[in-house]
Amino acid sequence: MSEKNEASPSAAPLAGPASVRMVGLPQAVGLAAVKVEGTANANSRISLVPAGAPASLPQPAAPHDPTLPQETAPQSRAEHSEARIDGQPASDVVTLRPKVDSQPPKTALEGGRGSKGPGGGGGGGGSGGGTPIEQRLGDRDFKQVLGAGLGGTRHNLTVVALFSIVVNTLVLAVPIYLFQMSDRVLTSRSVDTLVMLSVIVMVAIGAHVLLDMVRRFMLMRVAVDVETRLGGPVLAAAAKAAQTGSSREFQTLADLQQIRSFLTGPVILTMLDAPTAPIYLLAVYLIHPHLGYIVTVASVVLFLVAYLNQQITAAPFARASAFSTRANLQSEAMSRNAQVINAMGMIPEGVVMWGRETAESLKAQVSAQDRNILMTGTSKFFRLGTQVAMLGWGAMLSLEGQLTGGMVVASSVVAGRALAPLEGTIEGWRSFIHARAAYQRVKALLQASPLNLDRLKLPNPKGRLDVERVLYVPPPNKKVILNGISFSLEPGDSLAIVGASGCGKSTLARMLVGSINPTAGTVRLDRMEQRNWDPRQFGESVGYLPQDVQLFPASIKANIARMRDDVADADVFEAAEIADIHEMIAQFAHGYETQIGIDGAPLSGGQKQRLGLARAFFGNPRLVVLDEPNSNLDALGEAALARAFERAKSRGMTVVAVTQRPALLRSVDKIMMIKDGAVQAIGARDEILPMIVGQRSIDGGAPKPH
Repeated sequence: MSEKNEASPSAAPLAGPASVRMVGLPQAVGLAAVKVEGTANANSRISLVPAGAPASLPQPAAPHDPTLPQETAPQSRAEHSEARIDGQPASDVVTLRPKVDSQPPKTALEGGRGSKGPGGGGGGGGSGGGTPIEQRLGDRDFKQVLGAGLGGTRHNLTVVALFSIVVNTLVLAVPIYLFQMSDRVLTSRSVDTLVMLSVIVMVAIGAHVLLDMVRRFMLMRVAVDVETRLGGPVLAAAAKAAQTGSSREFQTLADLQQIRSFLTGPVILTMLDAPTAPIYLLAVYLIHPHLGYIVTVASVVLFLVAYLNQQITAAPFARASAFSTRANLQSEAMSRNAQVINAMGMIPEGVVMWGRETAESLKAQVSAQDRNILMTGTSKFFRLGTQVAMLGWGAMLSLEGQLTGGMVVASSVVAGRALAPLEGTIEGWRSFIHARAAYQRVKALLQASPLNLDRLKLPNPKGRLDVERVLYVPPPNKKVILNGISFSLEPGDSLAIVGASGCGKSTLARMLVGSINPTAGTVRLDRMEQRNWDPRQFGESVGYLPQDVQLFPASIKANIARMRDDVADADVFEAAEIADIHEMIAQFAHGYETQIGIDGAPLSGGQKQRLGLARAFFGNPRLVVLDEPNSNLDALGEAALARAFERAKSRGMTVVAVTQRPALLRSVDKIMMIKDGAVQAIGARDEILPMIVGQRSIDGGAPKPH
């Protein structure tokens, strides 16, 4: 049985929100596993497996019943990675144990596009596909996932809060023990009473420690539950938002980790202890009302200090977080452009840009921390002063015969326990503010993300492309980039898009593959609008080579296969043959298993471009869009590209190429000239090519400025 790690970079991309169910939380200390079922989208499910439960074995695929509707048709199941938390409570060990079915998947309808062209069932984009991301149960959106996650987390935290009440109630055994020791044991000098009280208190302390461990275990699992619920949706929403924005949305994953750290930290325990303060306050009132009044006044003062602390630190903490995020973006930009800034001596300027944002962040953070320290000192003064007042007034009441010495000491201890959560909350307010800000960013990202709806599985596309009166006006400058672009291509046609720099060629290329959406107008594949195609099925039917080719830090084979591990080697070889790069790959010592670094090493710019071309041709897509595919190629590379064009057309692929070089123009059927975002001319190659040559001759003969 083959194995594959669903958590590896080569796993199928996350496509939607995750829905996770946490079962049996009060029995969390006995859990041996966290089992993730379903996909990394809205249909994901997590269940907690009791210790000693046998590992589930992969189930064979059910036989295909053509009478069933498509939603219930059997799907390929790469039975999803199982994160097991084993071992002792003090050390949770997480291992991933991926499992796959022993039988091949069967598809409904045509099963989505496979890696072997039309009709292939190997990689269908939905219910018939070969990856777990394709399994869906119904329409979902990220708002529903967020709401479900909040509901589950609130329920689990409520259980933890109930444990906290019991835990803090058991602590009363210590002051009661002090009271009994002082007023009963020392006066009666009874050893039996001393032993009995000591045993009772030790049992209470043992129960307190055990239950405290239980609630910490539970909080750890609540944190895992939150990240499991929202991790997939956040990554999917960030990837979707990055189409039209920057990559800063991906930092929301770090916000999710910050929320998890807060849920496993000491601050939330202190906050959960705060509701138990009335129990201690009641105990003080039972000792003597005067002492209860002192603690009540102190509690009100500490609450006001906590409220004031929140008011005066929220703004500077938010400012510090905003500038810290901007500083991180500057450092990431320096990392991406390391070669440029080193080659042209731009390191000082980069450091200055980063330092400017960092300085503002530190300035705001110092201001917030100064205020927080001031409030913390104030709260500590009132808490210690309260204990002094308790002892002093208790001694006065003892002199009057209203209290005993043991009661005075016990009341002081209980008062300290009543005020400690308030003081701890003030001290940990910074962590709470940061966690709340992180949650707000996660919430904003998920609520602003478009719906992740199921879409009807259509027959595999043939490759007909229709662009109808496309208008594109991106925010915020509202400059028209594309204006009324219209054309149609039949399956197997090839089109070259030419024009001056900045005329909108690359924007149109990204629009054809669905990376951006038109402001007005439609782009149709096989007469169906792009947004109405299932994203997975559409992606497998499209090949795209951008200007800036980015490869994953993996093997050449994995990059060609689009990071999928459920494909046959023959499909990878076929894509390499179409792109005419097999001989180039054979020159590497490890061939197709050659590992590519983060910066693309050991490949040159031209080799990366040709490898990206093979990735675009992988799976015999019906529509291939190439943006300046020969910008980094030499003469041999251009000849190989021309042969790749012929192979693609012979397989019925519809090819659109943005180019300026005549060598590639002679390989296409049609040419479209764009000027200022509008179609200047479109027609057969032999009709438009003389116009391009003549225009270049006129431009070349124009007088040049000196």
